[in-house]
Amino acid sequence: MATETHCPYCSLQCGMRLTGRRTPEVSAWEEFPVNQGALCRKGWSAAGLYGSRERLTSPLVRDRATGEWSAVSWDEALDMVAAGIRAAQAERGPDGVAVFGGGGLTNEKAYSLGKLARAALGTSQIDYNGRWCMSSAASAGIRAFGLDRGLPFPLADVEETDVLVLVGSNLAETMPPAARHLDRLRERGGRVVVIDPRRTPTADRADLALQPVPGTDLALALGVLHLLVAAGAVDEDYLADRTTGWADVKESVAPWWPERVERTTGISAAEVRELAAMLAGSPRVMVLTARGAEQHSTGSDTVLAWINVALALGMVGTRGGGYGCLTGQGNGQGGREHGQKADQLPGYRRIDDPVARAHVAGVWGVDPESLPGPGRSAYELLEALGTDDGPSAMLVFGSNIVVSAPNATHVTQRLESLDLLVVCDFVMSETAAIADVVLPVTQWAEETGTMTNLEGRVVLRQKAITPPSGARSDLDVIAGLAVRLSSVPFATAPEEVFAELGRASAGGPADYSSITYDRIRDEGGVFWGGERLFGSSFAHPDGRARMYAVEHRGAAEQPCADYPLHLTTGRVLAQYQSGAQTRRVRALPDDGPFVELHPLVAGRIGVAHGEPVSISTRRGTMSAPARVVTTIRPDTVFVPFHWVGANRLTNDALDPASKMPEFKVCAARLSAVVVAG
Repeated sequence: MATETHCPYCSLQCGMRLTGRRTPEVSAWEEFPVNQGALCRKGWSAAGLYGSRERLTSPLVRDRATGEWSAVSWDEALDMVAAGIRAAQAERGPDGVAVFGGGGLTNEKAYSLGKLARAALGTSQIDYNGRWCMSSAASAGIRAFGLDRGLPFPLADVEETDVLVLVGSNLAETMPPAARHLDRLRERGGRVVVIDPRRTPTADRADLALQPVPGTDLALALGVLHLLVAAGAVDEDYLADRTTGWADVKESVAPWWPERVERTTGISAAEVRELAAMLAGSPRVMVLTARGAEQHSTGSDTVLAWINVALALGMVGTRGGGYGCLTGQGNGQGGREHGQKADQLPGYRRIDDPVARAHVAGVWGVDPESLPGPGRSAYELLEALGTDDGPSAMLVFGSNIVVSAPNATHVTQRLESLDLLVVCDFVMSETAAIADVVLPVTQWAEETGTMTNLEGRVVLRQKAITPPSGARSDLDVIAGLAVRLSSVPFATAPEEVFAELGRASAGGPADYSSITYDRIRDEGGVFWGGERLFGSSFAHPDGRARMYAVEHRGAAEQPCADYPLHLTTGRVLAQYQSGAQTRRVRALPDDGPFVELHPLVAGRIGVAHGEPVSISTRRGTMSAPARVVTTIRPDTVFVPFHWVGANRLTNDALDPASKMPEFKVCAARLSAVVVAG
């Protein structure tokens, strides 16, 4: 009998069916509305990791003196971790222990992890890798709309717009089943605009492809809005009835004439005018941003600038129009709604709100005064590890930090400075390899739990196969530690945890209290907050959206004589995130890391396609084969981030509002690698 479940990778959370108890096989689930049976190659091969020889099935402890690993019992391992936690907190107080989560954890795990930090450990030092996913869009959404939900409408609404503007998204490679919406949109006469420094497979589906200098998407938005104002194309009635702040925004874009935009972005003034005319003449316009626009030290302002464009056109809250964010990680949305972020409690409540603290404390059975306040954001937390006023112990769930963190060499040194590093994983990831204790946990098809996809649709992953002997769920690990720390009780049955999550989130911005496993099964997923948001009102107390005047500042690190190129990073079709899963699936052959560069750059440094090149930034150096293409800007190079190396180069400059690191642009130089012999 087939089990209906969902892909373990991106935020589409495509529906699939699994058959077979030992060697599961993936088949289509045509009735699930998000993907209608379609899957990318990663989805079709998702079961390929089961039965891998690299699977961990016993807790492991590393001898720091020799580096050798020893298998121990679960009781020994959890006792050791609990003792390390007590020692760290005896020396440094509750914040002596940190917790780092992941955007791929189920809602139940994310909720329990936040509860573990606040109710069992009493630490404020918790954050997660989703901070590096869509936090800039979340920050902007909360400021503009009073609420953050990646897409405030179903993904299929994309087909109904007249002009779709994709800013920093390569969805044809990062979430291929979603690309069919672009094709259907164009079949009915709609147009697609893609804004990306590289001409990607997504741009091949576009009617207009613009390739700006990395880090200048904000300036382009300002220039577009300038032209919309000049053309009289803004919806003055909508702005008067449904927004505040328009006068300041209008004044702020006045200096951004097309020729200035051209000098800043590298996009010709004619193309800027073409884009603005396309938007001005269309009844329905939709703007979607992704990591290419958001992973910058100005990411929040960039999103606000594009939200201003959508609001000025009167599109937000209209069917087939508006603004949305294409979430990256599988549970990037739900993962931050229920307590993994340093400043939030379940239900997307603020941790510094006394009413929110009282409500959640009541569900947990603790004194509200015992809950800690806001802690450090993800990168700030990692940077503080092992320092005089930082944590000396950390628990990691669902994240491969050594590969995924910016300025990764520095972060790895911080991890190695800890007195205790504990990693829960099902393979020996690069982060697990430097841990003191590794706890083997179950995979997606071996457990049940909910995820919240990019639309805010809560879906149910159902257990399809029996986990190997020795692997335990993260929920069991959390509960086992809580018992040893004499904490409040923690449930381990996923449906029971979800019911508690519902009570804790009740009345909050992300209220799951009416959602049940049965409803999810019956309805093909349940949208929290409703299928479509903002139709008649925004989530601010006065019901109006807020518009903010923002200014282009550019990347924190600009090219110079020593580092004359822009480096940008991203994903490739065959791999996902840090590659801990996909790099181990034989059905996903890949050429490995590479450096993509323009022929003009290749000629300047004397390198041919396929030959090794060395790329350096102020933080590190890596070598990889050159991929010489004409589809990238001549002033820009690209490196995929799925392997160790890429994030040794990236800049750790943070967006002041979202604390998003500037993954997407820094200054770099290239040179040919001389091969001996």
